[in-house]
Amino acid sequence: MTTVSTRSFAQIRQALLDRQEVALVDVREEAPFAESHPLFAANIPLSKLELEVYSRIPRRDTQVIVYDNGEGLAARAAERLIALGYSQVSLLEGGLQGWRKAGGELFIDVNVPSKAFGELVESERHTPSLAAEEVQALLDSQADVVVLDARRFDEYQTMSIPTGISVPGAELVLRARELAPDPTTRIIVNCAGRTRSIIGTQSLINAGVANPVSALRNGTIGWTLAGQKLAHGQSRRFAPTSEEHRQIAAVDARRVADKARVGRATLADLQAWRQDAARTTYLFDVRTPEEFEVGHLPGARSTPGGQLVQETDHVASVRGARLVLGDDDGVRANMSASWLAQLGWEVHVLDDLQPADFSEKGAWIAPVPTPPQAELISPHTLADWLEHGDTVVLDFTASANYVKRHIPGAWWALRAQLPQALAKVPAAQRYVLTCGSSQLARLAVAEVEAITGKQVFLLQDGTTGWINAQLPLEEGETHLASPRIDRYRRPYEGTDNPKEAMQAYLDWEFGLVDQLARDGTHGFHVI
Repeated sequence: MTTVSTRSFAQIRQALLDRQEVALVDVREEAPFAESHPLFAANIPLSKLELEVYSRIPRRDTQVIVYDNGEGLAARAAERLIALGYSQVSLLEGGLQGWRKAGGELFIDVNVPSKAFGELVESERHTPSLAAEEVQALLDSQADVVVLDARRFDEYQTMSIPTGISVPGAELVLRARELAPDPTTRIIVNCAGRTRSIIGTQSLINAGVANPVSALRNGTIGWTLAGQKLAHGQSRRFAPTSEEHRQIAAVDARRVADKARVGRATLADLQAWRQDAARTTYLFDVRTPEEFEVGHLPGARSTPGGQLVQETDHVASVRGARLVLGDDDGVRANMSASWLAQLGWEVHVLDDLQPADFSEKGAWIAPVPTPPQAELISPHTLADWLEHGDTVVLDFTASANYVKRHIPGAWWALRAQLPQALAKVPAAQRYVLTCGSSQLARLAVAEVEAITGKQVFLLQDGTTGWINAQLPLEEGETHLASPRIDRYRRPYEGTDNPKEAMQAYLDWEFGLVDQLARDGTHGFHVI
């Protein structure tokens, strides 16, 4: 066992106030994380630490402080991080309770810095909003109004405001004039709750769009609580933007970025920063994933700007790091950067990028450690073994994927809780591990071998391979060896949330500005 040092609440708080680089990592699953955590904690569950940490904490000598709530996960995570090459790993003194006892503020939910910041923006800028009933009345009277949905396209497809068009956050300033060319047309921006509609509305106002703009107060939650019907399965998306409108938007966005004190950078600056061993530099492409795949800057990560502002902690888990943003239009990077600067980040936009610079093609692939060896078997071999018995399948995919479809008889398990999970699973002569692709399952092979002392195999290409072989599937919570705590059920997602949960979520958001003031480490400023 490696002896790992501890860092106190006071030390971490001072590092945050001094804008030092620090990664405060909660290694529990997402559901317990969402119940209570410090403002700038990043959730990287022990179950999938190896698959996420290299992209989220790219510099190996970053100050990384890990904690749990007494479950024994933090010490295991610290050992694993040291084995992965991280040299400045420590434990939070006293864990989560130590933070609380030392007087540290604790927050619930996920992506809290961005949500709290959204509430701060509304309180300081008095961002205009309309109640669901008022928007319904405008639609019923066929008023000159367009509804722009600032969420991800998949969220919009699940449920949307009638007539709404999908325009994810960073696209709003670039696309609004195309969608509402008459400056008297009222623009209404919505999301599921509050944050993205506030930020989206304020983006259009900050950029000087001539149209009257309002947020839909409380988003699709507010619409549902008002007893109004949502649309489902819609596919309206923004159209291409004319060069004339792009140029106007680019001038507006640059003005907003300058006001927020966004830094300017060249590719030569980026190269120098990436060679700087003392600082972490993240490179984000804030355009749509489709544009990213056609061509992007080498080493960039695809993070559409609206989601980057909403979920900064998911991708830039080192508070105090340097963020560099790129696009090919001069609008999306500047608007996204204007918000990140107000969120207290050192952020720069790459200027004068040429089409030839976007030379790398395809989807972003996370950097991961060299995968351990494992003995692979084909889906048909597994099917054969299952017919003859004495084989147990362990599935490490996200629990929602497991419930949707899995190999018949497979047990769902959390990798971080393997001993407890295996105690619930019938003993077998051999075990076959799977997940969506087998990437995560591969990491558990040696662990299952060590606990069971039996032969352990990895399913080739995971459950995807099984599906492609057109073998039978099962659905539902048929064999759960672990509790389904890998994902926090967001009250603003999906269409079957209890109204009490929706209302409680809104009430919580309203209290965030006071919590920010009590915490005192945020460093936010609103332009």
